[in-house]
Amino acid sequence: MRIRLAPALAAGDYSRLSALLADSVAGGASVGFLAPLRVSEAAAYWAQVDALLGAGLQLWLAEEDEALLGCVQLAPCQRGNGRHRAEVQKLLVHSACRGRGVARQLMATLEDHAHKQGIRLLVLDTEAGSGAEEVYRKLGWSKSGEIPDYAVSPDGRLHPTAYYFKCL
Repeated sequence: MRIRLAPALAAGDYSRLSALLADSVAGGASVGFLAPLRVSEAAAYWAQVDALLGAGLQLWLAEEDEALLGCVQLAPCQRGNGRHRAEVQKLLVHSACRGRGVARQLMATLEDHAHKQGIRLLVLDTEAGSGAEEVYRKLGWSKSGEIPDYAVSPDGRLHPTAYYFKCL
């Protein structure tokens, strides 16, 4: 497996990333989309991401041969008083690849790059009670709290979100 920083998305990346996002939503991940996720909706999202790459947003892809195993984004704060922090977004690992250390390697790469950029605080939110919480705890993240009824899950239920942080 190799992890690479994507400075821009190639034509083939859109379909691979859209399939990864659809797999995550179909599996119940609370990543901002409702099931069933339309291909056009996924492609539009990745077009928005592509437009922001190079303007602050960073995207790492975990690949093996031609297969996309996962991805993660880092969004550094653009405000003057927050340039020391960034938000981790859309840590996605394909359901067929879970348990192989993909999330761990993506996050280790992201954290290393963030630290080298002078970022000292990372934050993220995830569905409270989800399997993702255990992943973040194992990776050394600290939970700062929960907000009830924060988001609608892919199946239409309201659920709380949990906020995590990690000092680098």
